[in-house]
Amino acid sequence: MSVRAVLLIVHAHHAEQRISVADVVTDSFFNSIIGQANAGCVGKSFYTRQAFLDAASGRPKFGTVGSANDSKRVIAAFFAHVPHETRHFCYIEEIDGASKNYCDPSYTQYPCNPNVGYYGRGPIQITWNYNYGPAGDSIGFDGLNSPDTVANDVVVSFETAFWFWMNNVHSIMTSGQGFGATIQAINSGECNGGNSAAVQARVQYYTDYCSQLGVSPGDNLTC
Repeated sequence: MSVRAVLLIVHAHHAEQRISVADVVTDSFFNSIIGQANAGCVGKSFYTRQAFLDAASGRPKFGTVGSANDSKRVIAAFFAHVPHETRHFCYIEEIDGASKNYCDPSYTQYPCNPNVGYYGRGPIQITWNYNYGPAGDSIGFDGLNSPDTVANDVVVSFETAFWFWMNNVHSIMTSGQGFGATIQAINSGECNGGNSAAVQARVQYYTDYCSQLGVSPGDNLTC
């Protein structure tokens, strides 16, 4: 067999392993999460699967790196943090967030606007001026002066979650460090006994979603 033929076979094998995020995040999968939110939740009429897919289309490496099982674990991990952060897509904004100060003046390249708040918004509850600023630059909105865009535009809302994920979390999963390290990246304060119940809640979501997607959760589940 020629080298070219072998390469074609290898390429075909890898092509077969690639998955479509839309095929994994089906209507039933997405609805099984948001369906657990109370009827009166503001997020229930805000977050949609289509907005998730529209935002995901701008991050072509999300859920497409490695084998099909690797991709499913990444998707399960992403969604495992969402119900914990937003109570199953119930909340668009952090509870009592406006009363909290998330301005770090040491990040002089992202100066805080004193008239707005950089509290948690969106599926992963992006916070701080040093996240809103670069997220806005990357996505195309004024994160420092108009952070409310994340709570008003559902595609931007998901895009900020993807921005944070791809910059701070994605490599953790694709390098095989395990789900526990993603908790450390998203909320380190919960780790090492900081909030064991919260860690276990995230792990439970992750293992449940892995089960739904037909993939093993892997090792190193806690932080």
